[in-house]
Amino acid sequence: MFAVKPGSTLKSNLSDNAFCRSPLFPSCNLNGFRYFRSRVNPNVRIQAVISRGDKAAENATSPVENQETKGSLLSSGSSDSGGIQVRAALTIRKKIKENIIDKFDDKWEYFINGIGQGIQIQLISEEIDPETNSGKSVKSFVRGWLPKPSNLSYIVEYAADFTVPYDFGCPAAILVTNLHGKEFYLLEIVIHGFDGGPIFFPANTWIHSQNDNPQNRIIFKNQAYLPSQTPAGIKDLRQEDLLRIRGTGKGERKKHDRIYDYATYNDLGNPDKDEDLARPVLGGDEWPYPRRCRTGRPPTISDPLSESRIEKPHPVYVPRDETFEETKQDTFSAGRLKALFHNLIPSLAATLSSSDIPFQCFSDIDKLYNEGVLLREEEHRDMMDSLLLGKMMKQVLSAGERLLKYEIPAVIKRDRFSWLRDNEFARQTLAGVNPVNIELLKEFPICSKLDSSEYGPPESAITKELLEHELGGMSLEKAIEEKRLFMLDFHDMLLPFIKKMNSLSGRKAYATRTILFHTPTGILRPIVIELSLPPTPSSLRNKSVYTQGHDATTHWIWKLAKAHVCSNDAGIHQLVNHWLRTHACMEPYIIATHRQLSTLHPVYKLLHPHMRYTLEINAIARQNLINGGGIIEASFSPGKYAMELSSAAYKSMWRFDMEALPADLIRRGMAVQDPSMPCGVKLVIEDYPYAADGLLIWTAIKEWVESYVEKFYSDPNSVTSDDELQAWWNEIKHKGHHDKRNEPWWPKLDTKEDLSGILTTMIWVASGQHAAINFGQYPFGGYVPNRPTLTRKLLPQENEPEYDKFINNPQGFFLSSLPTQLQATKVMAVQETLSTHSPDEEYLGQANPLHNHWINDHEILKLFNKFSARLEEIEEIINTRNKNIHLKNRSGAGIPPYELLLPTSGAGVTGRGIPNSISI
Repeated sequence: MFAVKPGSTLKSNLSDNAFCRSPLFPSCNLNGFRYFRSRVNPNVRIQAVISRGDKAAENATSPVENQETKGSLLSSGSSDSGGIQVRAALTIRKKIKENIIDKFDDKWEYFINGIGQGIQIQLISEEIDPETNSGKSVKSFVRGWLPKPSNLSYIVEYAADFTVPYDFGCPAAILVTNLHGKEFYLLEIVIHGFDGGPIFFPANTWIHSQNDNPQNRIIFKNQAYLPSQTPAGIKDLRQEDLLRIRGTGKGERKKHDRIYDYATYNDLGNPDKDEDLARPVLGGDEWPYPRRCRTGRPPTISDPLSESRIEKPHPVYVPRDETFEETKQDTFSAGRLKALFHNLIPSLAATLSSSDIPFQCFSDIDKLYNEGVLLREEEHRDMMDSLLLGKMMKQVLSAGERLLKYEIPAVIKRDRFSWLRDNEFARQTLAGVNPVNIELLKEFPICSKLDSSEYGPPESAITKELLEHELGGMSLEKAIEEKRLFMLDFHDMLLPFIKKMNSLSGRKAYATRTILFHTPTGILRPIVIELSLPPTPSSLRNKSVYTQGHDATTHWIWKLAKAHVCSNDAGIHQLVNHWLRTHACMEPYIIATHRQLSTLHPVYKLLHPHMRYTLEINAIARQNLINGGGIIEASFSPGKYAMELSSAAYKSMWRFDMEALPADLIRRGMAVQDPSMPCGVKLVIEDYPYAADGLLIWTAIKEWVESYVEKFYSDPNSVTSDDELQAWWNEIKHKGHHDKRNEPWWPKLDTKEDLSGILTTMIWVASGQHAAINFGQYPFGGYVPNRPTLTRKLLPQENEPEYDKFINNPQGFFLSSLPTQLQATKVMAVQETLSTHSPDEEYLGQANPLHNHWINDHEILKLFNKFSARLEEIEEIINTRNKNIHLKNRSGAGIPPYELLLPTSGAGVTGRGIPNSISI
């Protein structure tokens, strides 16, 4: 949200002139120039050029900066022409790092603006002009600029003066026309001269050049209106702005476009490049999927249903305001560059050694953190000479030999052997990077829901006798009754894909089930693992069951079985829980919000910070990560079938109503309804860090959203009578999630309670849920044996040649079953990038100081400050929990604290912090 936390300011080293320090004089005149205090930061002065002796300049002061807009004109400052002199101050953000060409362009822009030929702005009143039957309007041009004496050289202000008729009323919209040859980024416009203080028009948008699009841009003031409350003078503009954003659904989108529309995932494959890179279209009856943002690129030659691809480094279209800002782009580019080195150098090393080799011993893995990968000087020379590397990369490669040095992941930083233990394996199902698949075992026997004619008998090979042997004398019935048995069940999701996965080179996987026992002492441990393969003509029941055992052989077999479970868990986490349930499912909400809710709409203002950067990061993922032949396919067990698996999961298990945290916990049996609890549920395992901390965050979001909705929807029929809101929810269901449009579980949108529930779920998914399953990727997955992303061998059988290799060198066999050195370093580089916070991250309950005029409602700002204060309290609660010696899943010898749901973080790979949006 864009309210600034107390004490949050943009710092400046500027020392104000004494004439400009008094709060009674928000502007002053020095040397013939008007100095206005910046609306971005009152501590930073910005020069808006006014020629010496300009009479209008003397009348443009703003009486009180922080009062609400009253909507009437000042009685003073009248003009002989029969109107009032008012001033518009436009705040524009330039590039932080400018090259020579940029600086030259700036000088030209300053000159053009100085003579009044660069930017035209038109004030539109709330009042209707009876002659035009639309809002009253006055036009002017920006005139003049001088650089402000500030360390924020990239923030500049321009000024435009207006003579406004006495009966003009209050301005409610501004039309901006950019006459320059290129776009510029407009932060806000502030109108001075109206009674009650300045009127703010937050923009935070790129203003396209008239050369690219002759239409002006519509900027509304920071007042929230339901559609029925819209002032008469801007009703047509409210509708016009939405029509522009929706576009026509035709043509290829251009970089400057600000058009939001839907398309299927038909751009993942590249059949024109290689038949093996063809991928099915996701979205439709066969492969249902959420919709993505439409780009309108032409179809491929090989497949008219597939869209042609734009390969890196060329960008994929997203609406102009969705692109990364400069700080984020620099950070992400640095991450991509680092990943490039991580990927490139092992690739070259693998090429030079003629084969991609597995880790030979655990010390090989340790070297990635302690020493790095050493490349000999002659290998440097060969690579640079034979592979035509660019000049910059040659310099980097020659700068030193140890370029592949990784940070030690949190999971082994305190205890390098923790990953070997069963209790750590179980702990990570509750406090790891994927704590959302564990479920209560509610009934026995365990049965599959797959078609038995195709996948064999539905009954699991896990028997009552086997379980009771591991329960320490407790009966199965009592263990189920006391809610002590839990399960990681990937059987039905994976078995339909196992045959295809295992046909791929270097891939061997099972469909797994794992039973875990919550002991009377409060420790969770795995007791049984079932590994299943598809039935064959010679064996309809191809299921094996393993327990820990106590001899050396069964001990190593158990470790291999756990590795297969971890590999499945890593794939389901990445493709289903992370990509599908947060990134992909959030995209239709964002598209619909822009298409159906005006920027004046209170729900748009509430959701806006939770949509930041998501479309851009998703577009990058389609280009580099989830595409055919991309990093996900190369690094995870499902390989080329990865996105088909994601689609199958969407079809079989995704439900909007179950994405709410309490509902998901109840569905998995990890919580029961309890009206006496603050969030209405009680955890079955109290020491479940993800759920315990998540419910604190969920409840805080819920209370904030409910108070916000109550402010705008107090009338009984206000929700059903809101046409924009109803169109928004209808479009999410019927267009954004078109393949699920007829499902009966979609929540209704009839009451403010319905609306609060829907919005709370969306904000939770974008913030807390994504943080919990994203920012632990490197801390947990950066050590390959802990979470291998693929397995390359099945378990050794006694009648096979591999069995002797296993017996003679179990450690070597184990390592040869994990990803190779090349595969491991690739996925580690990606996980490190995806786990990194950008310096410009915006965290839940905090705000970007440049956006502090998002709404002019003091009551709403107080409610948000209350939300922010509650999150600070939650941070203290979580820190206290992490020091509680009785909570074994978040404290103890070598145990890293559970910090993934701590609200705030610094930049980098911190393993903590909840951004407002899915921004990485």
